[in-house]
Formats: sequence, C-alpha cells, structure tokens
Amino acid sequence: MLSFEITPIGTVWNDRTDVQHTDNWGAVRSTITIDERFGDLCLQGLEGFSHVEVLFVFDQFPAHGDHREPRPYRGRSDLPPVGVFAGRGPRRPNRIGVTCCAIESVHGRELTVVGLDAVSGTPVVDLKPTMVEFVPVNVEQPEWVSRLMSEYFQP
Repeated sequence: MLSFEITPIGTVWNDRTDVQHTDNWGAVRSTITIDERFGDLCLQGLEGFSHVEVLFVFDQFPAHGDHREPRPYRGRSDLPPVGVFAGRGPRRPNRIGVTCCAIESVHGRELTVVGLDAVSGTPVVDLKPTMVEFVPVNVEQPEWVSRLMSEYFQP
C-alpha cells in the first residue's frame, strides 16, 4: 500500500494541554504559527474569510493499532459501537483531525482562530478557507450524536 510523509506547515498554541479534556472547545482561542519557510505573506487574503478549515495531527494522543472492531463512541457503553470511519475522534489510522474554526485575526504568519479542538503544540498539516460552495446542506446524523456533542463546542 502507498505511504507518504507529511511535513507540518505550522503549530497550534493555546491554553489547552490535556488531551483527555474533550469538551468545551467553543471559546478556545488558538494561534497557529506558520513555519517561516512559507514567508510573511502566506496567509494574505485569508482575512477576507470568516472561517478556515484546519487539518492537524493528533500527535499527543496514544496510537491505537487495531481498527477492525467497532467501538462505542468515546468509549461510552451507553452509545452504539461504530466503525473507525464513523467517528471524528483521535483514534484513527492516520490520526488526522479537521475542524472548521472562526477566524479572529491574521497577522503575518500568525492566524488566530476560535473553536479549534486541538491542544497546544499540535502540528498543523494544512489550512483551507471555508467557502459556502463547499459547505453541505441537509446534513443528517443519528440523534445520539447530537446529544453527545451538545457540549463539545460550548464555551
């Protein structure tokens, strides 16, 4: 099978350091510092967008090698077991996360966002401006997901 190497483009800096603290990300303010190899104008134009999609690596969470068996979401026995690709958590084959965040400011190689669910020191793989044409409509999900995630992005 094909494998590849990804070099981070930057790093997340915020007040969150506990990978086990998994709720209340809504008011978390993070600064993403982009590597100097991209120059001081690498974020130019991003200030015109309200949101950005941040792709990052769950590098501070222990790797989990066997992904064949469905597991209860977040390890909770009151939730149905789901396959590895039916969840968004850090126990993933390539440990890649993605979150759409509100842009607060853009200054040189520093992007400040609100609502990024990544702890301080997390490597950022890529950034993509959120465009209306890429946002789906009529998204559906099981009721238990709405119940479970009700506090995820609460301040």
